[in-house]
Amino acid sequence: MFLEIIAPDHQLYSGEVDLVQVPGSKGSFEILKNHAPIISTLEKGRIKITDQKGSTTYFEVNGGVVEAKNNKIIVLAETVKTT
Repeated sequence: MFLEIIAPDHQLYSGEVDLVQVPGSKGSFEILKNHAPIISTLEKGRIKITDQKGSTTYFEVNGGVVEAKNNKIIVLAETVKTT
């Protein structure tokens, strides 16, 4: 899957991943390969990314929107901080 994390002033992450976990407004959820199309608002919380090498990266967001469709995920975050 291809993931992009975009803040208002710059692109923070772009690359192939195996798993993305996001803090959805109705609860945290994971997106894996071939996930059904989804659009969700995000709450303040942590995004977890597992890349294709098995490395895990975390980002703190203060809200935003996530869209997943055809194995492409776009996160538009209000503010993002790497943890």
